[in-house]
Amino acid sequence: MSKKQDRKASGPISTSTAIKVEDLVKNYGDKAAVRGLSFEVKPGEVYGLLGPNGAGKTTTLKIVTGLLDPTDGNVSVFGLNPVNDAVRIKSMLGYVPETVQLYDSLSIREFLQFVASIRRMDPQTANTRAKELIKAFDLEKYFDTPAMALSAGTKQKIAVISALIHNPPLLILDEPMSGLDVRSSRILKDHLTYHIKRGGAILFSTHIMEVAERICTRVGIINQGKLVAEGTVKELRELVHEAGASLEEIFLHVTAEEEGVADTIKVLEEAFGEREV
Repeated sequence: MSKKQDRKASGPISTSTAIKVEDLVKNYGDKAAVRGLSFEVKPGEVYGLLGPNGAGKTTTLKIVTGLLDPTDGNVSVFGLNPVNDAVRIKSMLGYVPETVQLYDSLSIREFLQFVASIRRMDPQTANTRAKELIKAFDLEKYFDTPAMALSAGTKQKIAVISALIHNPPLLILDEPMSGLDVRSSRILKDHLTYHIKRGGAILFSTHIMEVAERICTRVGIINQGKLVAEGTVKELRELVHEAGASLEEIFLHVTAEEEGVADTIKVLEEAFGEREV
């Protein structure tokens, strides 16, 4: 029986599982970006999808959001099929992409009004939330500035706000802390904690191991498109038999990069030698 994504209409919304990925495969021509990947994300948890560059993280997130079709395997979001139910799924999630793209001619105010209209939000609710989020991320002075005149960090804040404003049950975040200042990162991390306390779910990808270790309920580490380790940080420590190991150390161990990093550091130290006075 083929495991290609079933293109028939999906059933009712499920509240027991936010995301279910089964034997996911994505090929780009002859190149396999994702190879038989499986994991689940439950309401009330932050699932961290971690991996080296090119491991298949962003591809996986785009398939879950319905931006890409899978080559093979099955994906469901609240029991719905991203291929056929893309509109319904998008109404229930907030997405921060790896690369932020805004409309250059729109100001922050205009862009958030546009997002609210797409989300079919009540104008008063949208306005109240926009004002509070703008204040929280210290963007009041840029509220009427066109996107083309904004810094990369400010654009990242707008992407985060647009993902949060409609209060979706699912957040899919691809490097959401990229370019954020310390204050904004802390506010976002605390809001994510609040989100899961209310029963929301988060699929989170980052290269910042300290952030993942702090906020992720469970972690899935992928390498070359395959899942190589999964569990809580405590369970991953048991996997590598290191009770005090950091998530960074676990990551390097299960992706077989630990020895290579040590060798590289040694080569660099030898190349630079002692500092001349």
